[in-house]
Amino acid sequence: MKTTLSVLFLLITPLAITAQVAQETLPPNYIRSIQLSGQDKNTYGNPVLKLGESLILEFDDIIGDEADYYYTIEHFNYDWSPTQLAKSEYLQGFDDIRIFNYLNSYNTLQAFSHYKLEIPNDDTRGFKVSGNYMIKIFNSEKELVFSRKFMVYENLAQAKINLRRSRNLEFINEKQVVNFTIESPDLLLKNPENNVKVLITKNHNLKTAIKDIEPQYTIGNDLVYRYDAKTAFWGGNEYIQFDNKELRASTADISQVALKDLYHHYLFTDRTRSNEPYTYNPDINGQFLIRSIPAENPSIEAEYVWVHFKLENYSELNRGEVHIYGAFNNFNLDKSTRLTYNKNSDLYEGARLFKQGFYNYKYVLKRTDGTIDEGFFSGNFDETENSYQVLIYYRSPGARYDRLIGTATANSTSITN
Repeated sequence: MKTTLSVLFLLITPLAITAQVAQETLPPNYIRSIQLSGQDKNTYGNPVLKLGESLILEFDDIIGDEADYYYTIEHFNYDWSPTQLAKSEYLQGFDDIRIFNYLNSYNTLQAFSHYKLEIPNDDTRGFKVSGNYMIKIFNSEKELVFSRKFMVYENLAQAKINLRRSRNLEFINEKQVVNFTIESPDLLLKNPENNVKVLITKNHNLKTAIKDIEPQYTIGNDLVYRYDAKTAFWGGNEYIQFDNKELRASTADISQVALKDLYHHYLFTDRTRSNEPYTYNPDINGQFLIRSIPAENPSIEAEYVWVHFKLENYSELNRGEVHIYGAFNNFNLDKSTRLTYNKNSDLYEGARLFKQGFYNYKYVLKRTDGTIDEGFFSGNFDETENSYQVLIYYRSPGARYDRLIGTATANSTSITN
């Protein structure tokens, strides 16, 4: 009997542990243009802010009925399992507070209510500790509407990053390798093989991050990470873009404008770039910026527009789905991002509702196993300009949570062999 119970415990325990790992809740269709940022207000998604800095959340409800929304904040470990800290140990003040700062759209065809939350505020005065956090937005029925992850760091450790091409000749022209050394002059890192964790992100995309990498060796108090395959990212290609800040005019990106129930912008046909040579095209690494001409306050004056995409791929694919991809929805794939094959035009086509602005995007293939191939249509090149960030976590002996003790960034324009 004891043996049977032991086997059942071993089978059930891993499932229970997996279930505790926090996942973001994607917003419903009526929640649009979510912007979560720290001090760098031009980078949205899962921001990394210094302890003491402000967190800003903005979003639109296109039902436009001035609905009530509430927010809560939770703290997590490196692996996004819940910490043992009580809320009073990581948060100054209170949460589960209604978002009072909102405005209705002005002079737009699509009515919407624009909400803005800034922390610290009168109720939530800030964060007491570093680490992983999640903000959750609830409606008046206490139903979870959406959630987003963000990170708060202390400036106790630094990382020197060196970006290199792959040492594997098979991938030397396609991959970018992140080598780095962690220095911690003000904090003694005890048992770093077990207590120090790192997270490496490319273009602020948490979904493609590399994690669970141990230091290869130490030099004095420095931790050295000089892997090749373990810390290698596909180089990808530069994002393409559209700018529809001018509502009624066609541009270099927009071939046709039509007014129906809302404005419709038809982009020029994009082509598959995977078999073409690399061409530098300045981008903002998948990010977006809300703007409208001549609006004084684009947050409430920018229109919502149906943007139509067309991809030339010569034939129908039978091994996955084609999607548009970018920070406009935090690099998530859903029904609104999917393109379908049109036999009449021989193109992949789709349309999605966007708030006026400047947007980076690319086409990706979602394979049948659920994995995303970012380079299938755009290719992978070691010359591609990408931004990398290393996050350094540490749990001192006896501690009850993982601290985020430092962060560092580097750009692949400095890549070497």
